Amino acid sequence: MNRRLFCGLLLPPALSMAAAGEESMRWADESQLGRPYSKDPSVIRFRGKYWLYYSTPTRQVGSDLLNWVVGIAQSTDLVNWRKVGALQPEHDYEGRGFCAPCAMVLADQVHLFYQTYGNARLDAICHAVSSDGLTFRREPSNPIFRPTGDWNAGRAIDAEVVPFRDRWLLYAATRDPEMKIQMLVGASAPRAGGFARDSWTMLADRPLLKPELPWETQCIEAPSVIVRDGALYMFYAGGYNNDPQQVGCARSTDGIRWERIFQEPLLANGKPGEWNSSESGHPAAFVDDDGQTYLFFQGNNDNGRTWHLSFRKLEWQNGIPRLATA
Repeated sequence: MNRRLFCGLLLPPALSMAAAGEESMRWADESQLGRPYSKDPSVIRFRGKYWLYYSTPTRQVGSDLLNWVVGIAQSTDLVNWRKVGALQPEHDYEGRGFCAPCAMVLADQVHLFYQTYGNARLDAICHAVSSDGLTFRREPSNPIFRPTGDWNAGRAIDAEVVPFRDRWLLYAATRDPEMKIQMLVGASAPRAGGFARDSWTMLADRPLLKPELPWETQCIEAPSVIVRDGALYMFYAGGYNNDPQQVGCARSTDGIRWERIFQEPLLANGKPGEWNSSESGHPAAFVDDDGQTYLFFQGNNDNGRTWHLSFRKLEWQNGIPRLATA
């Protein structure tokens, strides 16, 4: 074990969901498969309501094959959710499915960043915008981002876009050329411009974060980034689905160089018998109007036959996030 790797890292309390207090929300879309199945949450506040965008499978008409689309749910309290719609494929690049949404409110419009699905090395990040949160207009230059360089496979999934200083920062997961190791890549675009394909420039010709800790196994994905006190905090998933996947946290002051805050997961999978014993994964950090931070995530206890969404409140102490215990 590389001792230098752990220098300065903190050890969060080793609490499962039950040990830290039960979550107040657990929800899933059952309309497609007849069983709870929702993944990859992203939450915003828009026009007086909370909106949840998530990945959900849908059956092709006249076929047993499943495609992935983006579902939409609403809530007035973050706890009780009601499905209100779903995006359907409109273009060839969405033909095999699309998922893993990242929603952002900008100038009273909802911007949605998402990935294509089922294309292996050719999966890429796309963008769409909506005035009502339900119907979306696709960016004409879609897909807007795939990484370059011989250190990656050219694939981009799990988009996250955040404003920082005078730039938009885009983070995504990619893989090594052998398609075995999942890691993070980044790009930037001028704040004054749009999100079209030619706006983005790679942040670095290398992975910004790759699996190095034992619990991260061979995968870091699903970055979710917030800005707090002038710094960037990234909540990320370590481990492939049901490895188990768990949630870590890293910090950066420039968006390029990231330092892990913890040696162990901030949010671990549950103990045997708990609802999230197979994983607590794919985080989505949401900062409400009152400044409270919520960490949404997906979980299951049956190796992925079902998937529920939930959240934990976060507390901040000297710039360090902790799971709230009350």
